[in-house]
Amino acid sequence: MPITGDARLNGERVRAAMRDAAAQDARLVHFPEGMLSGYAKNPIQDWAEVNFTVVRAELEAVMALAAELRLWVVLGSAHPLTPPRWPHNSLYVISDKGKLVTRYDKRIPSHTEITRFYTPGTEAIVFEVDGFCFGCVICVEINFPVLFMEYARLGVDCVLLSAYPVDTIFVTKARAYAAVHNFWVSLSTPTETDHLMRSGLIGPQGEWLGQVNAAQGMTVNTLDSDAPELEIALRYARPWRASVATDPRYNAPTDDPRSTDRTIL
Repeated sequence: MPITGDARLNGERVRAAMRDAAAQDARLVHFPEGMLSGYAKNPIQDWAEVNFTVVRAELEAVMALAAELRLWVVLGSAHPLTPPRWPHNSLYVISDKGKLVTRYDKRIPSHTEITRFYTPGTEAIVFEVDGFCFGCVICVEINFPVLFMEYARLGVDCVLLSAYPVDTIFVTKARAYAAVHNFWVSLSTPTETDHLMRSGLIGPQGEWLGQVNAAQGMTVNTLDSDAPELEIALRYARPWRASVATDPRYNAPTDDPRSTDRTIL
């Protein structure tokens, strides 16, 4: 979806997409970074350009529609703090009852973001929908494996990655995290970065399960733990990898001199 500096227009597009998603029996719809308020640097150059009263009104309209459609919504937006503090770069998590159940605040903003635009967040967030556990990360945080490792330890089934990417290697990193940790990764990006990649769902084996087929639109996919193509990733690889750190067989000391002496042939 295209992202503008006009929260009213952004809000209208968000709600139209929600209706489209609900018509396709979606349970959760995932939007890009900065979707509602507009994203800093492009198109927002200064927070004075953003009317947060309008942003809040649009957010409340999204929440009301989420309740009407019985649809979960994960929506990127700047979240204002008490002046003169800069906003958080956030993902609002709205339930299918229209409640704001939590908010993820980007913990590692880029250098430009942290020096000109955003206040960093402090913690991971986890929420559950229909028996699946979700976590959130935002854009440049893809360069910090510790965040994805943390979600793996927390038992997340799917990481929702909202982004405004600047290079094509971004997709390779996202697919690698999915394959290494054996969880789904939902990648949501705006129309403005269509020349680099498109939104889609990456499976726990690191392969695309679905991608948006145009510069503007959506893909609807199912998290299916019983899919035959995911059996190795979910039933074998994920539990085994999680067990290695505490399995004594992988940390058993040996007094065999042929093991301890690394200079012998």
